[in-house]
Order: sequence, then structure tokens, then C-alpha cells
Amino acid sequence: MSEQPPSPSSPTDGTDADALGETYFETVEMTPEPSTDEPATDEASTDEPATDPASADEGLAEQPTFAGLGLNEDLVAVLDKLGYEEPTSIQQEAIPRLLEGTDLLGQAATGTGKTAAFALPMLQRLANRQGARTPMALVLTPTRELAMQVSQAIHTYGKSMGARVLPIYGGQPIVRQLKELQRGVDIVVATPGRALDHISRRSFDLELLEIVVLDEADEMLDMGFADDIEAILDGVPRDAQRMLFSATMPKRIAKLAGRHLHDPVRVTIEHDGPAGGEDPRIREVVYVVQKHHKPAALARVLDVEGPEATIVFCRTRNDVDELTETMNGRGYRAEALHGGMSQEQRDRVMSHVRGGTTELLIATDVAARGLDIDSLTHVVNHSVPSAPESYVHRIGRVGRAGREGVAISLVSPREHSALRSIERHTGRKMEIDTVPTVADLRAKRLGLIRAAMREAILGAELDTFRPVVESLSDEFDLVDVALAAIKLAHDESSSDGDERDVPQASLDHSQGKGGGKKKSRPEGGGPNAGKRLNSADAGRVWVNLGRDAGIRPKDLVGAIANETSLAGRDIGAIQISARFSLVEVPAGAVDEVIDSLSRTRIRGKSPKVRRDAAS
Repeated sequence: MSEQPPSPSSPTDGTDADALGETYFETVEMTPEPSTDEPATDEASTDEPATDPASADEGLAEQPTFAGLGLNEDLVAVLDKLGYEEPTSIQQEAIPRLLEGTDLLGQAATGTGKTAAFALPMLQRLANRQGARTPMALVLTPTRELAMQVSQAIHTYGKSMGARVLPIYGGQPIVRQLKELQRGVDIVVATPGRALDHISRRSFDLELLEIVVLDEADEMLDMGFADDIEAILDGVPRDAQRMLFSATMPKRIAKLAGRHLHDPVRVTIEHDGPAGGEDPRIREVVYVVQKHHKPAALARVLDVEGPEATIVFCRTRNDVDELTETMNGRGYRAEALHGGMSQEQRDRVMSHVRGGTTELLIATDVAARGLDIDSLTHVVNHSVPSAPESYVHRIGRVGRAGREGVAISLVSPREHSALRSIERHTGRKMEIDTVPTVADLRAKRLGLIRAAMREAILGAELDTFRPVVESLSDEFDLVDVALAAIKLAHDESSSDGDERDVPQASLDHSQGKGGGKKKSRPEGGGPNAGKRLNSADAGRVWVNLGRDAGIRPKDLVGAIANETSLAGRDIGAIQISARFSLVEVPAGAVDEVIDSLSRTRIRGKSPKVRRDAAS
């Protein structure tokens, strides 16, 4: 890690000096340590017990802690209660500087913990603010989904101190938002369009803000919010602290920062390229499933793969404990390993794993750091890691010394950005497969039964069982006798939960990102293109703007998702012609979409919207 101001003629990040303007940036560039990811922090553990080399957790006590960043005891206690062990790289670099009150320009991949990086210093300042009714801070996000997610995270961190957080976005009754603002709010998390709406109504006063945050700034500019953002920032007091976070740093982001940030520190979390040398013998597979179906998918994959020993990585201690209980309830011999356990407990767990009495080790990154288990054949990412380096470290625990290994990732649709970051880092596409079905599991078990029977025929003493077969053969055909024996063996190895398939899911490409394979779709596409809504449940909306007006699919998706109650995944196929566009939405939402789009602007233009006559 290095800290030095860039020369105006040769900025350290490779951006043109003109794009940076005259703004001075203190640049901090670093490669992140392996860490956990969302919601935005890793597990806080300020008093980790010392670990001896026998358990391979040596050095754990030297890991950075949230208390060491300057956060007060109340916030550290909250993070510890939530089960976070250590700050991520962006948090390590951003939090101390933001606590000092400086402006900050942060560049890090999506899902690396940016929310906590700005939320925790914000809440610490809030602790010294008593009785004020007007908002102290404004956080701008590109979509209503992200606004709700950020609002929930800040509420979770600040609940014990009574932080009042309000998300405001299109598609929600504005009367309710007005009432909450009048009642008194500390932090507002808003989409740009709805924020401007409240500013024009004078229900939200920018002049009293102390902090303003732009989260996912590159996404907001891509969605056409540049003018809205400029208008909002122009009204923010000059002495307010400004923070801008972005996954990428194109020239327009640097120019925006140059105009509105004052002497900011720039924090850049660099990603190393893939390590050279011979590639490990690892088969990498991705299964896309909804978050609440992950335990069932994990069980199904384990049943089909039949691993000798498996380590499953989760984000937090709480996640580890919950999954361990769930998997034990499903009949697996699972044990937990995390920073909240005593050294004696850790040693006992590792003894069970190495002795073969535990087949499933469920752990956080921090607790599992340095472990080397000879019998390990599979690594499962139950939670996709925030930093691609963490993914490489995780899967590197198998496929060593010429041994073959399997790395499995259970990815929810919302984790597509993290998956894409891993692909860019490793330089290879991830194999996306469907979760094994009940039929796959039965075929696997029949194959095992066949192999076991063949081995018994070739090597075992079978005369003891001959009278049973001979007596049955007088009454039944020998093939039927064999089939009945196989059925009994199969039923003995089955359980009630095997008869339900795990629902399949697909990656959400509504923001134009994602990894793995994409289905072909018509021009414009849409998040659900290639899988149209059921005709009985779908309607089409006609918009008088098309290619000639510069309309892109994400312009329509962004406008609908931000101004209506629909999410991006609810929108079907989008067809863009030269002078108009057609958008497929649920039939029950057509009127809402027409009403909302008629009152908004798309790429600076007021559209004419109606129900498509053919729908």
C-alpha cells in the first residue's frame, strides 16, 4: 500500500489530468486481504484468542479490527453482535479518513463493503447530534432496490443509537414519505429523481446537510441521472462532507468528483491478476439459486457429488451457525468454525475433521485462514466472496499437489456482479450449471448400488443368501427378484426431502452486468428476455421513444424500477424500434407503469405512454 499525491501531469490511476481538474487527491492504492463481503463488513472480533500452529490459524490475533479504525465502542459492539470478524480493505482505508471529516473518492468492486465504509463514520457523527429534526445525511443510489438495501444496513448498524433512516424512491406513496420527513429523520437514502421531487416540494432541505454520499456513481450516470445529480450537489452546502463510491472510474466520474469534492482522499482497491504457474486441477461449477433455497441446493449437490470432505464458506458467524444447524438437521455431520469460538472448541472441531468424523466444515474466511486438510475434496462458496482474491484463496484449498478438487459456488441472482468480478480477475468464464434434480440424484444412487452389487458379486461370500433367492425363484422371475432387491437398497438410501426439486433461477442482467452464459434475446432484451411472461399475466406498454431518441433497454428498466413498485426482474422482453419501444410487464401493473412513466423523464425527454393495442 502506498500513499502519495499524484502529479497533475501523471495521475497514479492513469486518468487524464484534465479529467481530474484542479482537485488534489491523496491516493491510497492497495490489494485487499482475503475477506468476507456483504452486507458490507466482515466479522468483528477485537479479542480473538491466540491460535497455535496445530490448528493452522496462526496470526489470527494480528488481523485488523473495527475498534482499531477509530469507531466507538457502541458501533464495535453492534458489529460484534452481528458476527463480523474484520473490516474489508475498503473499510480499512476509508473509515479512518472519513472519521476525520475529509471528502473521499472510493473505487472498489461491487460488494466489497462500501456501505459500511460510509455508514459507520456517518453513524458515529450522528451519535453527537441530539434533537435535530432535519436530515443530517443524504445517500443517493441508482435504484430503489439498492436504496432499500442501504437503508436496511444503516438501520441495522444504528438501531441501538436510535438512528432514524428513511428510504425514498418512486413507486412508494409520497404522502407517507412526507409524513416521515415532517416527523424527523436523520439519514435519507434516495434515488435521484425522487430526491429532486422532495427538494422541489421543499420537504427536504439540502442547505442543512452535513454529509452527502453518491453510491454506485457509475451506475447512476449510466442510467441517465447526471443532470439530477449535478442539481442536487449544487444545492449541498460547501462545508458538507462529500463521499463518492464507484466500481469504475471513467473520466466523467473523475470530472464529477473534481467539481464537487474538496481536497478528497482517493482510495482505490486494486485487484491483482491471476497468479502465474501451473493451474490447479480444480473443476469450478456455479449453481444459480435464490438465497432461501441455498441450503436445499447445497444438500442436493453434496448428495450427487459424494465428497470425502468439504469446507463451506459463509460470510458471518451467524450465517455459519445457522447453516450448521440446518445441515445437521438434514442428516449431515457438520461442524462450525468461526472467530466466536474458543481455542479449545476450534481444536476439537479440527480434530474431528482430520479424523474423518466430520464430513462438512462450515466456516468464515478468517477462521479457516491457513487450514490445510489432506482429505478435502470440495470447497463450496455458500456466499460469494466480495473480493476475487478471496475466491482464489478459497478454491486453492483443493487441487493441491496434483490432486483433483471441485469448487462449487451457490450464486443468487443479486450476486451476479461479484461473479463477474471473479471472472475478470481469474481470466476465465465460470461454468454455470443447473442444480441436480431428483432424477439426477436417483441416477447417482442407482449407479452407486450397481457398483456395490458388482463388487459384492466379484468378491463377497454370497452362499448365505442363496436360500432366499432360490425360494423366491420358485414363485418369481429371477430378474424381478433382483429388481426388488435393488429397490429396497435404493429406498434405504433415500429420504423424504429427496422428492422435491430445487427451484431453478437465472442471473439478473437488468443492469447490463453478469457472468457466465447469457440467453439470446431480441434487441433491447430485458432482464427476463428469452423467457416471456405468461400471456395471461402479461401486458405491453407502448412508449413513443426509441433508437432515434437514444433509448437503451436499461433506460426503460431504470425508469420503471425507480418509479413503480416493479423490480427489474419483473420486466419481460423489451423491443426498441427507431421511433418507439414496447415493454412487457405484468398485466396488473400496466396502468401503474403508464401513469408513472407519463410523469417522469427518460433521457431528458417526457414520454407519451399508453397500453399497446395488440396486448
